[in-house]
Amino acid sequence: MENIAAHLLLAGNAYVEAVGLQGNLAGEGGSQSTQVRELYALRPDRMKLVPGPDGWPQSYEYTVAGQTVRFDQGATQPPILHLTFFNPVDDYYGLSPLEAAAVAVDTHNAAAKWNKALLDNAARPSGALVYTGPDGLVLADQQFARLKKELEEQYQGTANAGRPLLLEGGLDWKAMSLSPKDMDFMEAKHSAAREIALAFGVPPMLLAIPGDNTYSNYQEASRVFWQQTVLPLAGRVASVLTQWLAPSFGAGLVLAVDTDRVEALSGDRAALWERVTKAPFLTVNEKRAATGYGAVQGGDVIS
Repeated sequence: MENIAAHLLLAGNAYVEAVGLQGNLAGEGGSQSTQVRELYALRPDRMKLVPGPDGWPQSYEYTVAGQTVRFDQGATQPPILHLTFFNPVDDYYGLSPLEAAAVAVDTHNAAAKWNKALLDNAARPSGALVYTGPDGLVLADQQFARLKKELEEQYQGTANAGRPLLLEGGLDWKAMSLSPKDMDFMEAKHSAAREIALAFGVPPMLLAIPGDNTYSNYQEASRVFWQQTVLPLAGRVASVLTQWLAPSFGAGLVLAVDTDRVEALSGDRAALWERVTKAPFLTVNEKRAATGYGAVQGGDVIS
C-alpha cells in the first residue's frame, strides 16, 4: 500500500500485479489460475500500456534489464490493476501532483542551491577586484588566469572564510552587498514549499515553517489532512482493489479503511458515538450501522 501511494503521488500511475497458485495469471504457455494469492506493486517507469482496437487497454508490457513480460487483460481475473490520477490531456496515463507542482519544485531547488552557494562563499556575497593601473592598461591573459585560479583555490569556500586577501600590482577589493530583496530567498523557498504541499493535499501548517503553525491549528490541520487527503486516497485504492479482485474472491469481498485505528480521528469518532447514543429514535441495528458495525439478531428494536 505504501508503494502504491508513493507511485501515484510521484508518477500519477500505480500498477499492481496479481499472482495466482499456478504463477502469473497471464503466464504465456502455462495454465491460468483465477485464485489470487499474492499482489506486487510494479514500478510505473517500467510499464507500458498497449491499447486494443476499441481504445481500451488490451495488455501491459513490463520491461526490466532488456526483457519484457506481456500481461494480457482478457482473463477472468485481469493480472494488472492500473490506478491513475486524473489527466486532462492523456487517455491512458495519470498526471501526478509532482508534475502539477513542477514550477514550485524548481523554485524550491533553486532557492536551496542559492543558499548553498552563499555558504560556500563564506555566507556573504562576492566582491570585485578592481585594477587601478595606468590608464589604458589591462591585465594580461596570463595574469588574469593566475588571479582567478588563486581566488578559487585559496579564498573561496567555507574553509577559507575570513582569510585576508593579498593584493598587488594596483588591485583593489570592492566588497558588494545584496539588497534585502535579493536576500529574501528563504521566503521564496517557504512559499514554494507551501505550493508543493498544497499540490499533494498537505496543509502547509504541517510543514513546521516558522510562524505558520501553533499547537491548535497544527492539530486541526492534522485532522483535515486525514479527512481530505489520506482517507479519500486510501478509500479509492481500497474500492478499486475490491472491484478488481471480485472475480477471485466473489462479490462478498469488501476492502475498506478501519478509521477506528486512526488516532488523529479519535475526536470525530467520539462525537459520532455521542450523537448516536443520544438518538432515541434509532434502533440498535441502525446505531450499529451508523458506527460501522453489522446487524445483530433482535437488534431491530429501539433502545
